[in-house]
Amino acid sequence: MISLGESLERTRKEKIMGWYHSHPFDVGTDSHCYLSQTDINTQLLWQRSEDPRGNPFLAIVVDPLRSLAKNVPEIKAFRVYPPEYNSPVTNECPDGNIIAEEQARLEKWGSCWSRYYELKVQYFMSGSARNVMGILTQNFLWMRTLGSTPMLETENRQRYPDRVAAVAEKVKVLDVASSATAVGSGGVVGGAGRAASHHHQARGMGFGGGGGGGAAAGGGAGWQPLSSTPVPSGIAVEAVENGKEDDGGELGKAIQGVVELAEERIHGNVVQLAKKELFS
Repeated sequence: MISLGESLERTRKEKIMGWYHSHPFDVGTDSHCYLSQTDINTQLLWQRSEDPRGNPFLAIVVDPLRSLAKNVPEIKAFRVYPPEYNSPVTNECPDGNIIAEEQARLEKWGSCWSRYYELKVQYFMSGSARNVMGILTQNFLWMRTLGSTPMLETENRQRYPDRVAAVAEKVKVLDVASSATAVGSGGVVGGAGRAASHHHQARGMGFGGGGGGGAAAGGGAGWQPLSSTPVPSGIAVEAVENGKEDDGGELGKAIQGVVELAEERIHGNVVQLAKKELFS
């Protein structure tokens, strides 16, 4: 890899910034994305070699079987602490959470859980990659998919309250910020609607406000103060659609989070009813 990196540096501006490997273990409650002792030794060598050259090196771990089972790529990225480092926080795991029970730490993060830390990961999938994932899932995991309900899995049941709380917090922050904006302008425009108005104005739509406002959206219901009126469903859909165009903004992300949670629960309930009709 070193010779390859040096060769690329002579012909391209990009640098090799990390390495990856997979942990193809049986699907369980926890992800198998963690670093083993061998992984840590390898990563430490790379960090000592590349970091001084201004190239912070990453270790990426993929859990392929879990990715297929969940139909979502299970990918995590890590870096390793120097050998002399000791965390000031007792029982702090690579993701920053505190797990008091030793066995739980070992199962989730491996025996070297205190030697490395997790990085935030964002990824995208091309259309071709999604097609490949769909084919693999359909051809090789159809029985498991039919025999399981993700909504009822232990991991998802444990995470669901946290996900709801996170989305609720986003909505609350937007609610407070939008209320302050509405009060400051003397208007009665719904706060969430005001936050989304710039999306709609680009489509030739406007929202009336007490302090200044624009033409009302054709056929739209009258807006009430934010404290008593939720975002109309039509506005929510528009905001989500536009959110995909300009990276969403905070409003788009919050709405998308609510939609994902609702779709997940509806899908889970429909699957359960379908299984009952098929196998009862």
